[in-house]
Amino acid sequence: MTKKLSIIVPCYCEEESIPLFYDAVEKVAPQLPNIELEYWFIDDGSSDNTLGELRKLQQKDPEHVHYASFSRNFGKEAGLYCGLQQATGDYVAVMDVDLQDPPELLPKMLGYLESGEYDCVGTRRVDRKGEPPIRSFFAHMFYKLINKISDTEIVDGARDYRLMTRQMVDAILSMSEYNRFSKGIFSWVGFKTKYLEYQNKERVAGKTSWNFWSLLKYSIDGIVSFSQTPLNIASYVGLLSSVASVIGIIFVIARKLLYGGSAFGWASMVCIFLFIGGIQLLCLGIVGKYIGKIFMEVKNRPVYILKEKK
Repeated sequence: MTKKLSIIVPCYCEEESIPLFYDAVEKVAPQLPNIELEYWFIDDGSSDNTLGELRKLQQKDPEHVHYASFSRNFGKEAGLYCGLQQATGDYVAVMDVDLQDPPELLPKMLGYLESGEYDCVGTRRVDRKGEPPIRSFFAHMFYKLINKISDTEIVDGARDYRLMTRQMVDAILSMSEYNRFSKGIFSWVGFKTKYLEYQNKERVAGKTSWNFWSLLKYSIDGIVSFSQTPLNIASYVGLLSSVASVIGIIFVIARKLLYGGSAFGWASMVCIFLFIGGIQLLCLGIVGKYIGKIFMEVKNRPVYILKEKK
């Protein structure tokens, strides 16, 4: 019995990588017995000729290749969500178009799923060779931090590259939230997952659109989406500041009654005011981040807007 495997490929300014990716997966296809491939390329509002390359590829293989193009850049999370919605396969894979996710792992991943023991087979990099050291350091720190403050475990080095059953995909689609962090969602829905390890691979073409600051913002969004610890920290800091101020007032009054005089120096007072003001602004910023997420959710805007689909 032939089953369908849908491959979701988010693309942003990847005109050079698209034909290389398709050829690489097609080379692996004969190793997937009784499997029909379905490609879903999601153009995330690219500014280069990505859409043109997708149109050419779809005309070359109209039976298996499909694409959806956004009206503007909505981000990779929107691309993943769109791909999951469009996919019709019994199994669904998520892959990057730059071939940092090796297609050669697909037969092994499929074998684990078809054994019935697992619902998902994910991948994780065992090293970050080729990345700037500072990015690797902060990536490791992010995984350590989020696993300590969140009930949802996220495997260090885990990639979006994974193969899932239809049941797991349907569970993910039931989470229609606007603020999406797929690594957390994949873990939150549960299901038995096995991770395959592999060495980091370089991009085959083009340049990544991710830089340090975009990754930092993405990490903060992940923490806010899957942990309330920052809010708890803000509450504790506020409580400690209040207690410290009460102790300080008692100390000043006691010194005045016992020894006379007054609190010495305006500079120390200015430093205290700035310190307390900084703590207040920090706590307001944390609370504001959560309120902003709530604000975007209650607007109920679509995660993405399609301009073209085929």
